[in-house]
Amino acid sequence: MHRRASLVLLAFAVFFAALSPLLRWYAFPRLAKIPPSQYQEVVMEAKPATLLDYGTLRAKEVEKLTIVQTLKGNVEESEKIERSAGRDVVVWDTLSYVQGPDGKMVSQIPERYIFDAHSQAPVHATGESVDGEPVRREGIEYKWPFLTEKRDYEYFDAQTRTSAPIHYRGTQKYRGLDVYYFEQTIPWTKVPFPKKMPIPGIDAGTLEKQTGTTRWYTTKRMFWVDPVTGAPVNGEEIHTEELRGGTLLGGRDKVTAFAGHVKMRPDYVDHTVELVKSQRLLVLLLTSYLPWGFLLLAGGLLTLSLVLEARSRRPRQRRPDPEPEPVPV
Repeated sequence: MHRRASLVLLAFAVFFAALSPLLRWYAFPRLAKIPPSQYQEVVMEAKPATLLDYGTLRAKEVEKLTIVQTLKGNVEESEKIERSAGRDVVVWDTLSYVQGPDGKMVSQIPERYIFDAHSQAPVHATGESVDGEPVRREGIEYKWPFLTEKRDYEYFDAQTRTSAPIHYRGTQKYRGLDVYYFEQTIPWTKVPFPKKMPIPGIDAGTLEKQTGTTRWYTTKRMFWVDPVTGAPVNGEEIHTEELRGGTLLGGRDKVTAFAGHVKMRPDYVDHTVELVKSQRLLVLLLTSYLPWGFLLLAGGLLTLSLVLEARSRRPRQRRPDPEPEPVPV
């Protein structure tokens, strides 16, 4: 009986020992992916900020400038690209909408970001664009890969339409999470004007061609990233834009179009942290808790199997013959 039980336990031990690496290295890369229908909205603020009044073309300090970033998964387009790409693809239609303290639009830049649902690597397909212009992204944008590593990544900058390294600067504690801090600095670079800007009497899309005025930009970008899900729990930018030369400035060399330290609004930080905490549990189940749990279970079953096997092989002690009962005389 012990021998049969030990064989059953041994079979279960082998099963769970084999399931552990399969779950981590085979199932996880296929199961962990970004849903194609994701929707997210983030509000960021610069308080105070320097902003150009396009009516007078004079820079002034304002109490607050707001940037609303919306991200919407385009399921129809992702399914269309998946059929030709042969893999799971996510299409995000995003919009960065900048508004002044009076609530009026300062600028808006739409994007279409196409990437692999599992690895977050860019997928180059028709429609990949920034502000209606085709681009070819290299590296990541908005989100890091699952199980983010302590290393530098290539990060796409929508203003310059180019990718540059974003550097790992260490591990920090943030809202109870161990997060990786990344930092990227974009030096002064000439960038195109957004196609939608409140410039009276001038088409923003052809502003540089008409006036000779150019737009320049620099920023220091900071992210605090949860390494399990790869999702940023907070982001900030120290952002500066200038208009330089041309007839638009009336003989001036340059004028500040926008300058400020942009931060996520506290209520959106709270919401993002809670969302990441709920998602990271699912990733940890597939990468850590269940694989290690199955290994420990396999070890326990193997030990119990060996104990029962040893007992089944132990020679049984022969009972002594009973003494004859005394016969009455």
